[in-house]
Amino acid sequence: MVWPFSSKSSSSDNKDLTFSDVTSAATSALDTIEHTAQDARARLQSTKASLDEMTAAVEEMTTTTTNNNSATTSSSSSSESKSALSTLLGKANLPEIHIPPSVEPYLIATLVFGVATTAVTLYKTRLRRIPTSAYLTPNTLQGKRTLKGKVTSVGDSDNFRFYHTPGGIWAGWGWLRHVPSNSKENSTLNMMKSKRLFLELKNQTLHIRIAGVDAPEGAHFGMPAQPFSQESLAWLRQELIGKTVLVKPYAKDRYDRVNVSKEMLRVGYGQIYRQAGSEYGGILSELEKIEAQAKSRKIGIWSQKTMVSAADHKKQYLRGGE
Repeated sequence: MVWPFSSKSSSSDNKDLTFSDVTSAATSALDTIEHTAQDARARLQSTKASLDEMTAAVEEMTTTTTNNNSATTSSSSSSESKSALSTLLGKANLPEIHIPPSVEPYLIATLVFGVATTAVTLYKTRLRRIPTSAYLTPNTLQGKRTLKGKVTSVGDSDNFRFYHTPGGIWAGWGWLRHVPSNSKENSTLNMMKSKRLFLELKNQTLHIRIAGVDAPEGAHFGMPAQPFSQESLAWLRQELIGKTVLVKPYAKDRYDRVNVSKEMLRVGYGQIYRQAGSEYGGILSELEKIEAQAKSRKIGIWSQKTMVSAADHKKQYLRGGE
């Protein structure tokens, strides 16, 4: 059988190749491929053996360094281990990596771009200050991030104002950057200046509401104060004003406040907030347990013979308005 293959001879004459010629050429090619594969397999086995020796040497070096208590002995053992490791690295015959000069500018540009991107991301997620709740993003809410800052004022028994200080002392807070003081409570300033500074601070703080807790209502909008409202407010002010706290925001309510809470329930100055839109941060069962303990101890609002909830109190006087 004749195959329709042709090749040029030295005399440029065409001649047909037989099946045996093709078989012989294919066999020769297969032999070459097999020898190449065997050579590559041998190199891989040699490299694996060298790596195994290196691993054993590193383990021996770690064991020797741990067992040696003397500084001199440790230094000597470490030097011997490094020498052994260098010898093994030389035996490994690992290929050297050469970077072409034409590629270096691209590598430098990639490195600079990576560092710049990391810095921008770090600033946006960890170092950028959040002045008010309007700047909160979905990535910050739902308990996905913890904010560190200082409490500047407590306006009600279950909420306060929080000045965000990202980065803490490492970002200069306390020695290079300072939290503005709440001049509304500073009696040494005149009324006009105090009011102006208070408004400025109001636009730089987050309005935080304690999550899952409803404290006794104070007197406002013609509504009389509930029992223990003043005690609850005084306790919260003593615990928080001027203190550095960690806040984990979960949601924004209709007053643009952010939910943050347990101690208020523990001391009996609040109860679990069960109205629509309330957030508990996944700790409702724990809050219920703390509230039950305060009830059994009959402390705070639970010491009354008849306890009216803040929600019912507001409904009674404001016809459902909050």
